[in-house]
Amino acid sequence: MDGVLYTADNIISGAVEAAAWVRAHGIPHLFVTNTTSKSRAALAEKLLSFGIPAQQAEILTPAAAAAEWLHAQGGSGIALFVPPSARLEFAGLPCLPDDAESGASYVVVGDLSNLWDYRTLNRAFRLLYHNPNAQLIALGMTRYWLAPDGIALDVAPFVVALEHASGRKALVFGKPARPFFQAAVEKLRLPAGQVVMIGDDIEADVRGAQSAGLKGALVKTGKFRPADLAGTIKPDMVFASIADLPRWWNGQAT
Repeated sequence: MDGVLYTADNIISGAVEAAAWVRAHGIPHLFVTNTTSKSRAALAEKLLSFGIPAQQAEILTPAAAAAEWLHAQGGSGIALFVPPSARLEFAGLPCLPDDAESGASYVVVGDLSNLWDYRTLNRAFRLLYHNPNAQLIALGMTRYWLAPDGIALDVAPFVVALEHASGRKALVFGKPARPFFQAAVEKLRLPAGQVVMIGDDIEADVRGAQSAGLKGALVKTGKFRPADLAGTIKPDMVFASIADLPRWWNGQAT
């Protein structure tokens, strides 16, 4: 979504028309994002504000996937390190108070952006330290993103810090984790090889999708850099922008 359909609060040229074309042709699709700063309801509202209608069920986020998994586990003692909007996805789950430093069975870490400080990161570490069996859950492993004021750290650096300090690996919900792409494929009810992931992140989007058996298309918008095309990861397609999608699709059909 971010970097493909829009950047921050600005729509990418041709994105509205491309999304309308996909819907008009009845092509199965999902809006997939690693953002943990907003709930699916807020994301649907944002898309609609740009002229792209979407139901919450058509949006897949790490927070929604993690909450669904936690409900299935029937777990308790959930410590959330996610922005206020994303907390809506965890409604009905037994979450700890925001000042708790012990008693966690799950420590869920998303992108807190400017809400991160030493005390907050250290509290997450203490929750892990006081229960050696507590599961660290990462809502994505994106390293950085293009914020309105420039490039900015995403969730991965903070998760890696907690992994290093606690000596345990995070369970990842979100790109580039294979289960996240598999969940998308299952929702589309299509074989992975018939699904194309379109993203602006050569690692999280393209390599992540290809590792899960999907095709990976890279757009030259968002945080794309020319150097992305000089590395070892080779996209299946490269688009100037999402506006190229209908032309590429029609070319495949001829």
